[in-house]
Amino acid sequence: MSIGPAILFCPADRPERYAKALAAADTVILDLEDAVAPADKAGARTALTAAEVDLERVIVRVNPASSDELDRDLEALRGTGFRRLMLAKAEEAEEVDRLDGHRVIALCETPRGVENAGALARHPLVAGLMWGAEDLVAGIGGRSSRAADGRYRDVARYARSRVLIAAAAAGVDAIDAVHLDIADAAGLEDEARDAAASGFAATACIHPSQVEVIRRAYAPTSEEREWADAVLDEATRQPGVFRFRGRMIDEPVLRQARRTLGR
Repeated sequence: MSIGPAILFCPADRPERYAKALAAADTVILDLEDAVAPADKAGARTALTAAEVDLERVIVRVNPASSDELDRDLEALRGTGFRRLMLAKAEEAEEVDRLDGHRVIALCETPRGVENAGALARHPLVAGLMWGAEDLVAGIGGRSSRAADGRYRDVARYARSRVLIAAAAAGVDAIDAVHLDIADAAGLEDEARDAAASGFAATACIHPSQVEVIRRAYAPTSEEREWADAVLDEATRQPGVFRFRGRMIDEPVLRQARRTLGR
């Protein structure tokens, strides 16, 4: 089942928001980690396990393996129907073993997690990778993931690319990071359009208003659809490599065209 293109985070300690989030997004991440204050985590687990939600469209973000909270998360989820988990600050493939019985999104948001993205992606429980910029840059000792013009710094772009390629090499989904500036719809759309063109399966977001921006960015334009239709039609008459509208066309380009129409 597709997870995207728009995945919305929702704090697990705000059960009154669950239905609204699910009505807005393609998939919802009910968050037991950073979105929940330490004093509220027990209540968040209670709310989560009591909720009646579409389990096929929910991912639960659990706390990192380095935290005592992970054991409490897993104990609370035992016996429930939740089967998709996101492991926050994933760093080593062995950490995923603790989530046995679940499909896992490994969140690579630390220097070690990004370095080990390939090993994490190859773990048999892992169905996807996501990356995160803010914890990563903080872990490196930096002060900001973005430059003054709002664009990611090179170190963040490196992490984004490494996670995307690691996911593709392992045959699992890649999820792009959130755009924290909720008012910057244009910036989000540019990033989501680039994510779709680069091969990400979905983009995560933090506010319902960002969902339609992401969906619009992932959908091919009418011009892109027309070109894909036309070049695939031409390929039925010209097997092998051929020239079309001034471009050389070969099988990789045709695969891209099929991908465009698949969107």
